[in-house]
Amino acid sequence: TAEFRVGVPRQEAIIRLYNKVYSNLDWVPPGLGVGQPIIKPMGINDVPIMTLTLWSDHANPVQLSEVARTLETTLKTVPGTRDVYTVGAPQRAVLVKLDPGKLAAYNLTVTDLGNALKAANVATDAGDEYSRDTDYPVKAGTLLMDANEVHNLVIGLAGGKPIHVSDVAEVVGGANYPTSYAAYGTPVGMGGPATGLAPAVTIAIAKKQGENAIDITDAIRARLTQLRNIEIPADVHVAVTRDYGRSADAKATELMEHLLLATVSVVLLMLLALGWREAIVVGVAVVITLAITLFASWAIGFTINRVSLFALIFSIGILVDDAIVVVENIHRHMAMGNKKLGEAIPIAVDEVGGPTILATFTVIAALLPMAFVGGLMGPYMRPIPINASVGMLISLAVAFVVTPWMAYHLLKKLAQHHDEHGAGPGHAAESKLDQKLYALFDRVMSPFLLGEKAKRNRRRLFAVIGLLVLMSVSLVGIKAVILKMLPFDNKSEFQVVLNMPEGSTLEQTNRVLTDMGQVLARVPEVINYQLYAGTPAPIDFNGLVRQYFMRTMPYQGMIQVNLEGKDQRSRQSHQIARAVRPRLAAIAARFHAHLQVVEIPPGPPAMAPIVAEIYGPSYAVQKKIALDVEHLFSHTRNIVDVNSTVENPKAQRKLLVIDRTRAATLGVSQQQIVDAIAAGLGGVDATYLQDGNAKHAIPVVLRLPQSDLGALDSVLTLRVRSQGGQLIPLSEVVHVKTTSWSDAIYHQDLLPVTYVTGDDAGHVDSALYGMFKLVSEISQRTFDGHHLSQHFIGPPRNGDSFSIKWGGEWTTTYETFRDMGLAYSMGLVLIYLLVVGQFRSYLVPLVIMAPIPLTVIGVMPGHWLMHAQFTATSMIGMIALAGIIVRNSILLVDFINHAVLAGKPLEDAVIEAGAVRAKPIILTALAAMVGAFFILGDPIFQGLAVSMVFGILVSTLLTLVVIPLLYFGYLKRFGVAALQHEA
Repeated sequence: TAEFRVGVPRQEAIIRLYNKVYSNLDWVPPGLGVGQPIIKPMGINDVPIMTLTLWSDHANPVQLSEVARTLETTLKTVPGTRDVYTVGAPQRAVLVKLDPGKLAAYNLTVTDLGNALKAANVATDAGDEYSRDTDYPVKAGTLLMDANEVHNLVIGLAGGKPIHVSDVAEVVGGANYPTSYAAYGTPVGMGGPATGLAPAVTIAIAKKQGENAIDITDAIRARLTQLRNIEIPADVHVAVTRDYGRSADAKATELMEHLLLATVSVVLLMLLALGWREAIVVGVAVVITLAITLFASWAIGFTINRVSLFALIFSIGILVDDAIVVVENIHRHMAMGNKKLGEAIPIAVDEVGGPTILATFTVIAALLPMAFVGGLMGPYMRPIPINASVGMLISLAVAFVVTPWMAYHLLKKLAQHHDEHGAGPGHAAESKLDQKLYALFDRVMSPFLLGEKAKRNRRRLFAVIGLLVLMSVSLVGIKAVILKMLPFDNKSEFQVVLNMPEGSTLEQTNRVLTDMGQVLARVPEVINYQLYAGTPAPIDFNGLVRQYFMRTMPYQGMIQVNLEGKDQRSRQSHQIARAVRPRLAAIAARFHAHLQVVEIPPGPPAMAPIVAEIYGPSYAVQKKIALDVEHLFSHTRNIVDVNSTVENPKAQRKLLVIDRTRAATLGVSQQQIVDAIAAGLGGVDATYLQDGNAKHAIPVVLRLPQSDLGALDSVLTLRVRSQGGQLIPLSEVVHVKTTSWSDAIYHQDLLPVTYVTGDDAGHVDSALYGMFKLVSEISQRTFDGHHLSQHFIGPPRNGDSFSIKWGGEWTTTYETFRDMGLAYSMGLVLIYLLVVGQFRSYLVPLVIMAPIPLTVIGVMPGHWLMHAQFTATSMIGMIALAGIIVRNSILLVDFINHAVLAGKPLEDAVIEAGAVRAKPIILTALAAMVGAFFILGDPIFQGLAVSMVFGILVSTLLTLVVIPLLYFGYLKRFGVAALQHEA
């Protein structure tokens, strides 16, 4: 397989791959036996958006497959569908069950029978007949049409009498010998099969790129209703076992409701804090901003999906910041009553205009670098920084254009009321709340500003805050806060992947799957499940990356498990999967099988959560080391779902060795012998029926009866014809030898590699901790006499020594957090440069950015209190907090500057900054927290919500105290003259 880099245009990448492969085909020697390479691209649009499982208590798999094939053709006419195919359907065939004794009695071989069938199934365009100026095309020959014609076909003569196929074999039309099984099961009482399990086939439907899955799946459901009792018989049931369109619609509806509730909540907050007129102004600003942001998102090329809607909900709190600051300042100036409203509005807007513009760009500077995160996580999370950044720009324009205009018209009557009642000048008209705030900040700040101990008190405060930061960070070190790429989502499905020992029969695999199905049927939340033996379940995105579509061996099986909707159950899907794993693993252990309980990953899929890639100079030793590492995985606490690419070393195979000398002496070619053995063991497609109603070719298969199939003693009784015409039993030229199973050889980036995989099911629920536990164990051991060097960032440069490269969830986590860390750093640099440009100082920006570390005091304890893992979305929240907190600092510092330059004492300016700016800062903080509150219940985005809610709560309260005190210390040290110089 070849994996393309994220962001490379698909068509361009495929063409380059074609050119590289086909330009080097001259290296393949002619006659080597290597087939023409087929380059088959697989992508997200190959994942079925809908699956329909057909089952019946009365119809057999062949009848079900005929219904499914008919439905395939009909469903392809639904607009937007692309691939429509059936999984688990048996192949139609005409089975010619050979009788070795009768063949010998009529002096016939398998080759003779095959040649006779081919010769009797020939037709061609022979030419044209011209008669009376008319051209009649002539077709010569007759094709085999059905099993009856094969049954009666004459293949030779014996004693002057014709020999029919039925004289040497039993001819049966119907299903070929099974190469896969599929079944549909439900718990008792769920309206499923009478026995709880019934044969089934599944129709998988993928959509065209750019089409709306919701419209397609709704259209398919409507078409199925129309086809009932027409193409779908009354005794055949159709269960919708996957509908990504409906699940996407449900999620989108839920998020739209959250978006509406978040908007209403922000407006209610303004209503309580400022009044109904101000609330209307803010509400209109929010609606206009959201509408334009949605249009901009569409213009950029984003679709309405889960991440883009989460981005809007997350953005609600920060999109209203500009409007809140402007409206609150207009409200304050109006309350002061020393100017008419028409005069007060420009002054109020101008007063906060500069810092608001700067603050908006600092938030954008913090968020926008996240749009350049690489890997699969980049496109996944990109709508958040881009939508939020675009929304911030739009909100800024709305705050300076729409908000003042609306404030003027809505607050006009209120302003007239103030004028009529003669509100006094200056602070005479301050509200009681403003007075209380001033008194509060005076009591809080005075010990740090006035008196001999003020400086010492400030140092003590900063030391305590520094200690709190260190204690918060240490929560990660003591595992009170768990690090993880992304938490598992609460999905309505999971899969069970079974690998029986190599050499296990299809029937044995199916029996084990059936036993597991009985366990799943007793799980209260399970509504149905599908068993697939020898064929993969319809793939999801995770299966696409893990290449489950290649799981077609008889010893491979899968179970698709569907759960009740998340609103109908108390347990999350992850809890259910963890609960059933031990019971399923116990069944697998009885048969020495490998089991994986696979949930849909919330982020980019990997081969497994824990992957050890083993490299070295000797592949044989690599396999031994891999088995030892696999043993270590299996015996490490909480490491589950252990498997490796090393096939069972105890598995054996039978090798039929041809005695070339004996065969040459008897005049028998090796090709004849191989063909006869293939017919006896696996069957040979001699020719194909001509059936105009069949969707797939119907082979005429030569093989032994089911009772003799695979029995070498029966196979060796088959005969081949020598050059002299005698029939020679295979047993005379073939002898059986037992040998070991041949392993597949894996390469990654040209280096031979073996894989060992696993997962961590411990209480920390993060594969990273399980991996590092294994890292510690491996570093203390030798494997087959070799000490393994361990690599975490990239594979070894060469295979000269034995080593392990760790992959899986670790690689995704490292790359994502590395890129997000770089984005965070870049955001801080941009914020610093913006603030330097505004304040014309290299030190003031450091004061303004000082509260950024304070967010940790809220973020980490918040995760601990909420029992939430620190994930990539938590990191997004921390990055956003940097811009939000700096906004507050800018408002405070700018107010102090204006107050000091207006002639106020520095101490009074510092206290007044906290008191006056507390209301807009707290209001914007509450608005952001309200927006985050509505995503707190989502498993994936919970980390972002926790970071926002707790980070804003703690850092806002600390910022109101710390920033004025830090800036006070700065001005004390460098003097107010420095401020005047900067101004």
